[in-house]
Order: sequence, then structure tokens, then C-alpha cells
Amino acid sequence: MTEPRLWNDVDDYLTALLAPPDDALSAALRDSDAAGLPHINVAPTHGKLLHLLAAIQGARRILEIGTLGGYSTIWLGRALPADGRLISLEYAEKHAEVARRNLARAGLDKITEVRVGPALDSLPKLADEDPAPFDLVFIDADKVNNPHYVEWAVRLTRPGSLIVLDNVVRGGAVTDATTDDPTIRGTRAALELFASHPKLDATAIQTVGVKGYDGFALARVLP
Repeated sequence: MTEPRLWNDVDDYLTALLAPPDDALSAALRDSDAAGLPHINVAPTHGKLLHLLAAIQGARRILEIGTLGGYSTIWLGRALPADGRLISLEYAEKHAEVARRNLARAGLDKITEVRVGPALDSLPKLADEDPAPFDLVFIDADKVNNPHYVEWAVRLTRPGSLIVLDNVVRGGAVTDATTDDPTIRGTRAALELFASHPKLDATAIQTVGVKGYDGFALARVLP
């Protein structure tokens, strides 16, 4: 059996056992496909990991950068208390419309908000509102601006908050220091920021599965 086939089989087994789909999650994927959204949502087991991280964190406020169809937003939102709040930033209005419908069907429309526009425009506006610090930030947007998103995540959180940065391995291409690929350069710059920032303590994990060979970075905000 080839490695990708084995990875997929293991992912299917773990998903069925530990992150089985329900009506809202299945419908979110189905409607995202029907709307022509790219197939770049997190895997079910990764969605469950985000849910567990938010629950372990006791998160009451979550910021997501990159909504797509709201699949990961549902996983995160379900970890919030009834008076919690999740703000998700999405570049494309088409994606945001799909996400809002998916969140409403999941019963999360009262505690979630999808804001449309380039995240680097939305983040300063959000900061101007002087919001309470976010307990968890999930970054899964365009990779070119990853270092900027990390800087904003630090600014909008508190000591003890978590920052999760997705897609950091890029099929192993992240090791190429000579690349001209802006997505790899942005990812490397964000990882280097995770390593050097005085307010972050971080690690990164490689993953394989239905999404291929990739990984994520996880940082805790320090005092």
C-alpha cells in the first residue's frame, strides 16, 4: 500500500472513531463544495484538535483569520460557552455568505461574526474597537502575510493565549531557504517569528493524512 493511501485510510479510521461527522459539519462541507469553494478546509481530526485546544484553554473569545466555508469555525465555535464570541475574518464575500449560512445551521450565528475584507485591513479596525483579548487565534489564510498575522495575533491576545498557525510544512517545501515561492517565504518568516518573538513559546508538528503532508505551529503567549 502506498503511503498516501495508508495515510488516508488511517485518517478515515481516526475520523470515524474520534471525529465523526454530524449533520451541520457534513452540510457545511457539502454546501462549500456546491458553491465552488476550494477544498482547503481543515481535516476532521484537525478540526477536532482545534475544538479540544479551545476547550482546554477555556476560551471565551476566539479570532479566526481565514473563514472559507466556516467548517473550522464550527469546530471552534462549539467549544465556546453560550456567552462566548468568535470573530472570523474572510477575504471573499462569496465565502463569507456560505460560512454564515453554515454557522446559522449549526446554531452558532448568535456567537459568531464573519467580517469581510483583506485581513490586514480588518485587523487594524478590530484593534481600534479595543476588544477584550482573544484567548485563541487560528491563522489559516493567505500564507504570504503569515508574519503580519502573527504580529497582530500577539497584539490582540493576552499572556496564556494560544496561537495556531496552519499549513506550515507545505509538503516539506518549508525547508527550502532559497525558494522564490512567496507562500513558502511567508511561512518561513512566520515560523522564524515564532522562534524569535520574546512573547511567544512555540513548537511545530508535521502531519500526514487526507490533506497530504503538512503541519501546524502552536504558540503560547508569554507575559
